[in-house]
Amino acid sequence: DAKFPPEREMAERAGVSRVTLRQTIALLVKEGLVMQKRGAGTFVLPQVPKVSQSLSSLVSFTETMQSLGRSSQSHILSTGLFSPTSQEVVTLGLGAGARVARISRLRSSDGIMVALETTSLPEAILHKPETVQHSLYDVLQKEGRAPTRALQRVSAINLEAREADLLNMREGDAALKIVRTGYLGSGRPIELTEGIYRSEVYDFVTELRIEGSEDV
Repeated sequence: DAKFPPEREMAERAGVSRVTLRQTIALLVKEGLVMQKRGAGTFVLPQVPKVSQSLSSLVSFTETMQSLGRSSQSHILSTGLFSPTSQEVVTLGLGAGARVARISRLRSSDGIMVALETTSLPEAILHKPETVQHSLYDVLQKEGRAPTRALQRVSAINLEAREADLLNMREGDAALKIVRTGYLGSGRPIELTEGIYRSEVYDFVTELRIEGSEDV
């Protein structure tokens, strides 16, 4: 997170032209080693080991980090009971007058911001969203209401200004977006999560098989 000295000072100390210095900084930005903030300067980015997460297993962010021997933190950006959006109504199968519990969190590991997540659940599933301080799935499991399966869609996006600021990245930087719908064993949809993940941190892995094949 250290800030670079002024351009002229760096060029003089390195004994190079300012054009060469700018080209070098541009290369460091491309490699994800530094970040330039308009009007603020150039900063060294913390380097985070890659997180490999299976797309075939339904595990929480907290469980993933614990399995890797890393810490996990959640900063609550907003929480409460709200009137549902049209997407929430359709995805969660909500009726007239229903409300949703919505939690927006900034997720970090070892002090490094790695993901933004917004999760919506029917009020009947989570009627006190303020009780979720760290792991949502832990709260749901204690009440016997955790999803047992989920469908996920992964897409590539470019960060908007607010998202980039929260994740300590630049507006327009590439990131991964995952939209997940979680279901109870009965088939009832109870969770809609939209997550934005730093693409230089996450590797999502899945196993593919030919339908009808058997191990021999």
